[in-house]
Amino acid sequence: MSKKETEKKLEMALEKQNYRLLAIAFVIVVTGFLLMIGGASDNPEVFNEEVYSFRRITLAPIVVLFGFLFGIYAIMKKPSAAKKEDNKK
Repeated sequence: MSKKETEKKLEMALEKQNYRLLAIAFVIVVTGFLLMIGGASDNPEVFNEEVYSFRRITLAPIVVLFGFLFGIYAIMKKPSAAKKEDNKK
């Protein structure tokens, strides 16, 4: 087997930068879900208006959606041409 064929087999699907961006996206999604928690009432007979706060109804879903979109970007991002050439050397 030639050296070129061996190098081709060892290539990863994603680069190190892609994995970093995926980790950031994961943190953003988890942050959005953490923004959604809370607002429960101690007494089931009493309704708590905090369930319908801006943070839980609007902000948290937007943060989660942004995290998922950022994750898609992280997967689809291609490495720059200069970095690809450096890796081949």
